[in-house]
Amino acid sequence: MNKRSVKTPPAKSGRSSVLREAVARAGSVEPSTNTAKIAAVTAHHHQMAARGPMLRAHKFRVGQTVLYTSSPVSRPGASGTYKVVKLLPSDGDDYQYRIKNPGEAFERVAKESQLELDH
Repeated sequence: MNKRSVKTPPAKSGRSSVLREAVARAGSVEPSTNTAKIAAVTAHHHQMAARGPMLRAHKFRVGQTVLYTSSPVSRPGASGTYKVVKLLPSDGDDYQYRIKNPGEAFERVAKESQLELDH
């Protein structure tokens, strides 16, 4: 059986799929070039893994009650108890959350650094 007749399963998403795809592509190249390409892809994979996880998990979850401290630019009366309504992506430095105070008719967006767990 030759290499072309062997079916490979579709790659899963994620960092390891990049490695699998590169190795699969390298399999169709001459052996001397194949080794160099695999080494380069493996080195890149190890560099990415050494950086650690790109993002950590959200600290709070939907439905949790949190204390919100508004920034000095915001209205000072905005601080208080809120419920997490939705998890939002990072703004670069901090995860964001959509929060709602039962006494307000609207929702707010708050950074994780502005929230504390309500005890």
